[in-house]
Amino acid sequence: MPTRHRSNRFLISSLLAGTAASLMMAGCASSRRLDAPSAGPDADADVMRVLVWNVLHGSNDVTDGPEKALAVIRESNADVVLMQESYDIDGDRPLLGAWLAGQMGWNQWQGESPHLCVLTRFDIVDRFTHEPWHAVGATLVDDRSREFIAWSIWLDYRDYITRRLRDEPDMSDADLLESEFVRSSRLPQVERIIERLEGLGHLKASVPVMVGGDFNTPSHLDWTLDTTRVFKRRRDLDLPVSVAMAEAGFTDTFRTVHPNPVQRPGITWSPMFRTSGGKAQGFERIDRLYVHEPVGPDRGDPDEAADPGSHPPSWSLVPVGGIVYPLVWEDDATPVEDLVFPSDHGAVLIELVWRAGSPAG
Repeated sequence: MPTRHRSNRFLISSLLAGTAASLMMAGCASSRRLDAPSAGPDADADVMRVLVWNVLHGSNDVTDGPEKALAVIRESNADVVLMQESYDIDGDRPLLGAWLAGQMGWNQWQGESPHLCVLTRFDIVDRFTHEPWHAVGATLVDDRSREFIAWSIWLDYRDYITRRLRDEPDMSDADLLESEFVRSSRLPQVERIIERLEGLGHLKASVPVMVGGDFNTPSHLDWTLDTTRVFKRRRDLDLPVSVAMAEAGFTDTFRTVHPNPVQRPGITWSPMFRTSGGKAQGFERIDRLYVHEPVGPDRGDPDEAADPGSHPPSWSLVPVGGIVYPLVWEDDATPVEDLVFPSDHGAVLIELVWRAGSPAG
């Protein structure tokens, strides 16, 4: 490996690691912590680490971008990466997700999608598609033969709601919300994803289902009365995309671990671009991981309760930790091509614990 790549790896490690003291001051809702990556996938076989990351144009905007993306994933000790913008790498290499899988000896599924990828060290036993730009999924099997379903998704980037509010601060709530379904297609897109999951039986699956990606819109869990007092451009408002996910039975993993959006905002947009249109950026948590817990005899499903003995024990995935990389943002004056962290989106790492029975068990 060239010397400059080793230097990039060191710098990325520094950006990711931060300081334990600063994270301890930030607080955590769980006894398990993500102050630093664990020793590796075998350090605790009942823990799974999922990275949600929009890698920006296949990491081509930054010098040695693919190598830097590889270093981020390795430093995170992720078991699964739900990736967006897995485009062709400049030159004669393949799509970024496929190249990363080859470098790590992992499996990947991108199918006919131009940019969505499920990348994992686990076995892939089934594959699913939706609209090519908006969702690809797979059934994975972990080291203890436990199955779960993982989807990588992306929603319309147009008419970013925080930027709209920045530029038109007197807009009514009703007009502002039209950013989600009139001036963009985010709400109809997420509704179609949910319909696809329902059609596949995933919303009644006996295994956990995770949906992660770039939603290109904040969450109603972050637009609260308290955050309106802290952030310049927020309202206490039910944002429909995240509400739709909640109503479909999905849990926002980061906000489960860090329920206070003032103390732990989890901002993913944007460590690279601090301004837009010559004005301050609207900083938001637009990249998220949701989990839908299994449905079965011990979940109160009457269709499954008739013969509980015929079903294997169900497992839940319970979020216990969450951080956003990079923990330390680089100098705003650094040219994009010289950045160490190779994307305009922060990477969300969620740590989940396998538990038998109900999530509270």
